[in-house]
Amino acid sequence: MPNRTPQILVVDDEPDIESLIRQKFRHQIRAGSHRFHFARDGIEALEALEATPAIDVVFSDINMPRMDGLTFLTHLVTMPEPPAVVMVSAYGDMANIRAAMNGGAFDFLTKPIEFDDLSATLEKCLAHLRRLRTLQRETARARAAEALLARYFSPAVIDSLTPGAAAYRPQTERRTGTFLFTDMQNFLPLVEHADPAAVSVLLNGYLDGITRAIFDHGGTMLKIIGDSVHAVFGAPLDLDDHAGAGIRCALAIDAFCEDFRRQQARESGLTLEKTRIGVHTGEALLGNFGGDMFFDYAAYGAAVNIASRLEGANKVIGTRLCVSETTVAATPEFRGRRIGALRLRGSGQPLHGFEPAAPETVPDSVLTAYTAALDALHRGDPTAQEQLEALAVSRPDDALVAFHLTRLRAGGWTPEIDLAVPSLR
Repeated sequence: MPNRTPQILVVDDEPDIESLIRQKFRHQIRAGSHRFHFARDGIEALEALEATPAIDVVFSDINMPRMDGLTFLTHLVTMPEPPAVVMVSAYGDMANIRAAMNGGAFDFLTKPIEFDDLSATLEKCLAHLRRLRTLQRETARARAAEALLARYFSPAVIDSLTPGAAAYRPQTERRTGTFLFTDMQNFLPLVEHADPAAVSVLLNGYLDGITRAIFDHGGTMLKIIGDSVHAVFGAPLDLDDHAGAGIRCALAIDAFCEDFRRQQARESGLTLEKTRIGVHTGEALLGNFGGDMFFDYAAYGAAVNIASRLEGANKVIGTRLCVSETTVAATPEFRGRRIGALRLRGSGQPLHGFEPAAPETVPDSVLTAYTAALDALHRGDPTAQEQLEALAVSRPDDALVAFHLTRLRAGGWTPEIDLAVPSLR
């Protein structure tokens, strides 16, 4: 109701009521601060409401011909934005007044009407409507803010921000977190040749699964670019064991993506390639970098670039998951295999990379055999190739074994792996 003239509808079959009210409120009517409408019964009042839907307050007599006030009230309370209703009846008609109040009336007046009481009741109604509509606007803003936050933060994080979610804006800060990047290999050629509707269904299902895994592990969405996803664990709120959460999430995403590939092959005939995932723990600058008009919670810094490059490193190595030594060192329960010392583009010192492994995909016996073979490689033990060959025979689809074995057969195996992986940022 802000910045507009209050609209008041008076419903009464007494012939002199209109002239009395116009006389009582003549100053407000001349000043344009109030606008009155009049009807003689409920049917005529409903027609007036249809012609002027923005009625704020209704004063209605109970005893009227054709449609009485109580029946009229049942129509009013079902309106999308019902007006404040004041019922008017004889002093002794308390049963009908009680029925009106129970039926949704805001207040009541008794006849004969004291116009000072009418004026005070009108102002009370208008004040109530102002408060109600302010609350409705604030609620709408709060819901919009929650919907906005839901694009980035898990439900648990959003719950921790209430009741101040409507005004919440993460402060810009330097914070240590664990960063995760994903990217589906060769997705662009698929988009260029597939049916647009099929691509939409495919991509939405794929991103829903990845987002669910991130939120389930307490992560925060930072970016979705095409099929690529960027997330952080440990921001904007503290998260115990954010490094472990990042690794567990990476494994969950990997399991989902592999299942998703098989499902699409069965149901749609689409052949999807593997999803690569990189994870790194370090310090970055995080905050809203979208200005006042657009909320964009984002992260910038070397730690973010390293996570991006570790995701890309999988393309060279052939693996699906690559986690940095920094993340592994912060995760005492880490289970996986050492890839090697990765020399990333723009990095002065090599960074050891690891492949996290779930027991169902890499049994303990394979972990032990692989570790022994890699240790032999580092010692220069000539049996290392034989050990890797045996692993390759038993696990022909093991990309990490195949990577080391290929380098060894070509005479190019070194402890360092030089990777010219472009950054995604």
